[in-house]
Amino acid sequence: MSYHVPVMLKGSLDGLEIKPDGVYVDVTFGGGGHSRAILERLNENGKLLAFDQDADAAQNVWNDPRLTFIPQNFEHLKRYLKLNHLTQVDGILADLGVSSYQFDTAERGFSTRFNAALDMRMDQDSKLTAADVLNNYDAVELQRVFGEYGEVRNARTLAHAIVGARTVVPMNTTADLLAIADPLSMGNVNRYMAQVFQALRIEVNKEMEVLEAFLQDATDSLKPGGRLVVISYHSLEDRLVKNYIRAGNASGEPDRDVFGKAEIPLKAITKKPVEADAEELKINPRSRSARMRVAVKV
Repeated sequence: MSYHVPVMLKGSLDGLEIKPDGVYVDVTFGGGGHSRAILERLNENGKLLAFDQDADAAQNVWNDPRLTFIPQNFEHLKRYLKLNHLTQVDGILADLGVSSYQFDTAERGFSTRFNAALDMRMDQDSKLTAADVLNNYDAVELQRVFGEYGEVRNARTLAHAIVGARTVVPMNTTADLLAIADPLSMGNVNRYMAQVFQALRIEVNKEMEVLEAFLQDATDSLKPGGRLVVISYHSLEDRLVKNYIRAGNASGEPDRDVFGKAEIPLKAITKKPVEADAEELKINPRSRSARMRVAVKV
């Protein structure tokens, strides 16, 4: 199946500073583009663990004795490292967000381009769907979702419109949502709807909670000198990644010992997020919103 071209491939590999006999983790396997490139830099003693909760991604796995595929969400990183007799590794890569394949598969409900069920689950075995959120959350909860996760400027108006509309017709398809949200759009309608869909997707998949848990586990799971590479696609993700690299926690304020000395486990290699260059933008438009940060475990 066709997944997107791996974003910032060379930059992410360089950021990992791959040792031929090292142990690495790709927590967002997808189509396997990053994983395949990592394996090309490993010798027969190297090892790669790859995570992906999407059952479709498992169909892209190939046979390689150095590759261990784990069909789980990366929030379980430490647990599965332990199950594979590992405590710390040389590098961890995370390419966050939704793949082109997921966007292009109509029945997944991620895209405004198709009339499909409001699903948006990355893990098809999980219970909560976008339809559940829209039909069961009250106006205050919906306002929180749209305002916090989509940065929708009229989140309150949209939330109340949805609550009113669903008393007549349940919100079950992307067309149902578009019929309510489109007339309320502010500014560019495509950008507005992208923000609305992003907010629902983040809520359905608990993406920010999962990312925070992952960043803590990743920090703990790196060897001293190990590298963390994270590619994010919206400001909420990038801010959280920046805070963890800067302070070792989500707040951005470092913990301090009894003497007032800051305890910061990571050191930024990239002072500012790295963006795709003009050449990559030509061949891979999805990289337009990508922001990459690299850190080393001190």
